[in-house]
Amino acid sequence: MSPGEKPEKNEKNLFEDYRGVWVFIEVNKDGKVAPVSLELLGAGKRLAEKRKTELAGVLIGSQVKQLAGTVFEYGADTLYVYDDPIFKHYRTETFMRALLACTEKYKPEIILYGATSTGKDLASAVATDLPTGLTADTTILDVEEDTGLLLASRPAFGGNIMATILCKKYRPQMATVRPKVMKALIPEPGRTGTVIAESIPLREEDVRTKVLEIVRETIKRARIDEADIIVAGGKGLGSPAGFQLIHQLADTLGAAVGASRDVVEAGWIGHHHQVGQTGVTVTPKIYFAIGISGAIQHLVGMQNSGLIIAINKDPAAPIFQACHYGIVGDAFEIVPALIEAWNKALSRKEEGHVRSV
Repeated sequence: MSPGEKPEKNEKNLFEDYRGVWVFIEVNKDGKVAPVSLELLGAGKRLAEKRKTELAGVLIGSQVKQLAGTVFEYGADTLYVYDDPIFKHYRTETFMRALLACTEKYKPEIILYGATSTGKDLASAVATDLPTGLTADTTILDVEEDTGLLLASRPAFGGNIMATILCKKYRPQMATVRPKVMKALIPEPGRTGTVIAESIPLREEDVRTKVLEIVRETIKRARIDEADIIVAGGKGLGSPAGFQLIHQLADTLGAAVGASRDVVEAGWIGHHHQVGQTGVTVTPKIYFAIGISGAIQHLVGMQNSGLIIAINKDPAAPIFQACHYGIVGDAFEIVPALIEAWNKALSRKEEGHVRSV
């Protein structure tokens, strides 16, 4: 080292003031903790345990203090609460200022957000102001136990590979995480923690954005992310007419209809039916993948399903590596046979019920 040259700061020492894993607690339109936040508390708890640190939630809203019990039952040790009428509706400016103030005061090592419209908007605003890194649409989370380096993985290059993204030089490390890919902990009724009430000097007249009216969507759409059974089809069905086979099986089973990205892009069905990286992440009890090859971008959206049944005429299709049961053959022969078998079984059940009466 030359005379007068200062030694480089050790990166580990630079981050020694940063402690803890945080989850932004999102409140849904019903005034309850959003399911994705409960899932992130489960993921955050695992990260916090590896780092031997605490898990905290940040709750921003109006009349939200009563949600603290839910947050603690699902794993949080501490909850920072900003409860004020100015936070009644989500606005980027108000929520960002609250979260920035809390972050700068307590210095968390990691902050997780749900990859929802609110979570993604808030996370990007906070990352820009701090500044720090932000990994979007994460599907796998881990942390290096000794360094605290967050390993946030997500599909990249159109879903063809999984990329693990690191933020080595800045803190906090932040990621938005897709709903339905993490598992919430089993709640512990009666579990408690520490509530820390926070506030910032913010007046309504200082906020540039005003909420004039909230209009709820009135069009009823299939919520495939809430379905217990999903029948999904891909380009292997050949045409929009061939895709009707998916609707027939779904109607028979009382299931929701899903689709791969190429089917949606071809215009066979609407985008809100798309399962995958650029669509919806689902965790049904049963998932039928029919005529779907099994590209990574699709697999990340349904890989946590309880039971995956694949039907494809290509025995080398990647979907067979991800399914629990696979049938190699022509869907136009197999699916009608399944429908017929189901209807016969249902008919026998109903006849047996009538006889027992």
